[in-house]
Formats: sequence, structure tokens, C-alpha cells
Amino acid sequence: MPLRGSFRVLIMCDVADSILLDRLRTILGVAAERSPSFAHPTPEYVRFERPPVVEPIAPIEIEPGRHIQGKMKYFEYGVVSVELELQFELDWGALVEQSSRWMTGPGTENRAMELIRQRLQLVVPALVKPYEKTLTEDYYIVHLCEAPGAAGGPATAVELLALHGGEIAQIVRGELTVLSDSERQEVLQSSISYYPTDLLVPGWTAALIYDTQEGAAPTIQLLEYANTQLLEFRHYDAVLTQVLKGVYRSLDKGGGLLSRWRLAREAEHLNALRLEVTELTERIDNSIKFLSDMFYARLYRLAATKVGVPDYRDLVDEKLRTAGELYQFMVEKFHQARGFALELIVVIILVIELVFLFNGKPM
Repeated sequence: MPLRGSFRVLIMCDVADSILLDRLRTILGVAAERSPSFAHPTPEYVRFERPPVVEPIAPIEIEPGRHIQGKMKYFEYGVVSVELELQFELDWGALVEQSSRWMTGPGTENRAMELIRQRLQLVVPALVKPYEKTLTEDYYIVHLCEAPGAAGGPATAVELLALHGGEIAQIVRGELTVLSDSERQEVLQSSISYYPTDLLVPGWTAALIYDTQEGAAPTIQLLEYANTQLLEFRHYDAVLTQVLKGVYRSLDKGGGLLSRWRLAREAEHLNALRLEVTELTERIDNSIKFLSDMFYARLYRLAATKVGVPDYRDLVDEKLRTAGELYQFMVEKFHQARGFALELIVVIILVIELVFLFNGKPM
């Protein structure tokens, strides 16, 4: 029996500081998206704070006579995502080959970016501080709906890892060549399951999901959220890097009293940006709330770790701390300059008074 499922690609683009979702729904004429229903037990307080606006799109032609289905999502924190899906019915060898081709071919990504640019022209009124230069992320998902087991029924997660771990590792890495044992173990050790017949193996750029359509839906959405968070932290890391470079250049110039006086204005600008980035990163953190160690919380932490969210979050936090220290340093420099200026003014006034005093004495 062949393997049945679908290839999915998520093309995400950071387009603005934020998106006004209510105004966007009015422009697009779409209803609010409900939070995903979880297949496994979860407390009620696990929720997506502001579900994205979802817009259906027409099938996209990737080859002459070959179309793929898709949809666009608009997230409140300024990210637009295109999700494209192509059904397959293959054996393991063909699945490895097609997965690699799906991940390395530029055609799908180019068409998705073209679609994003077209749609953004229509929704400009809903964008808050749109960016001239945008960052992008792409993530690939191979979703197995049906895989035969050794006993003739559905395969279990244990069977898939034991019998086809090599192929799964190749799929997650996007490789046509068989991987070494150490690399295969590196990929497979990050697998996670809830029931015997479901499986997630996430990687840096791709993941394999073995589950039903209903069971895979929230997992796919969690993978998407993790990648949008990565995209946002990449953006803030780049912004803070440029700002800190400018601050260091100003401090390296040194200069006299007037240069230190200008530090007050630069310090206020730095602090305003630091507070703005802090607020935006907190909003990203609060976009999904997990308040206990249930399965989906662990799944999300695993996916976020594999795509690199904690690494970029640490970079942003470190640069925010550096910005805070530089702000304090610049303010102290300004206060020193102001104190020196006030002392100088007092001395000048005293000298003037002494001059008048001595000039007023009879010779």
C-alpha cells in the first residue's frame, strides 16, 4: 500500500509592525478565524490570543496544467503567511525524492512571494508602519495521513522510526543521500508522540507529521506560529543591531561639551526604541498561552527550539540589555555635561560680579 498525505510549504513574510485585523476583515470581507480545536486533551486556558485572518486564494499553477491549493494568513504582529498544499500518493523512495525536490525548488516560493506583494497592495490601510525591506522564512511539512504497518493496519510511530527512520531523517533534512548514523539519530531524537499512531519529527527547515487531518491541523498551526515568532525575533535582532551600531559610532566620536549635550536626544531615541521592541516582543510571547506542561506545550517548545526561536530571543534580550546599559551611560554623560555647564555658568557669573565689584571701588 502506498503512503498518502500532502506536501505543505509555509512562506512567511514580515511586512509591518502590526496589522489591524478588524480593519483587514472589513477590507477582505472575511469572518474571524476560530482558534484550532485540539485533538488531544488540553485545558481551556490554552489559547491563541488573536487568531490570524485567513483568506482563501485561488489555486496556484506551479507547472503547466498542475495547480496547488492554498490560503493566506495575516497575523496581528505584522506577519503574512502563505500556506500551499499538494497531495501525494507515493512509496518511501519516491517520497524522499519528491520531498527534496519540493524543498529545493524555487518556483513555489517565488509564486508565493508574488502573491503576497499583490495582496499587500490591497490591504495597505490595515498595515501599521509597513516595512520597505522585509524578511522571509519558509518551512516545509510532509504530512503522512496513511502509512501501512507490518501487521496490515496503520503503522505505529515506533514502527515508522524503527523501519523507516533513515527515510524520515532524509525527508526532514531535505536530502537525497542517505545520512550517517549520527546525523540520523540527531534528527530522530527530537520526535514526539501522544498516541501510538501519531508522530512529529521537527527540524530546522522541515518537519514530518504522521497523523489524521484533524490531528495534524493544530500541530501544523503550532509549527507556523513558531516560525512566525522566529521571523519577528530575526527582525528585531536586525533593528537593534543597526541602532546599536549608530550609538557606538556616536560614542566613538567623543567630542566636547556640545557633543555630550546631543547625547540626551540620542539617548531618548534609543530608550523609546528599546521600550517599543520590548512591548512588541511581549506581544509575540503572549500570542499563544500555555500555562501547564501538557502535550501541546511540550510540542510547541520542541518545535520552537528546533527552528531556532530561543536562540534569536536570547540575542534580542541581550541587545535590549545592552541598549538599556547604553541609555544609562549616555544619560550620565549628559548629566555630567549639564553639571559642568551649570558650574561654568556660575563661575562666569561670579567673575562678572567680581569685575563689577572691583571696578566700583575708589582707587
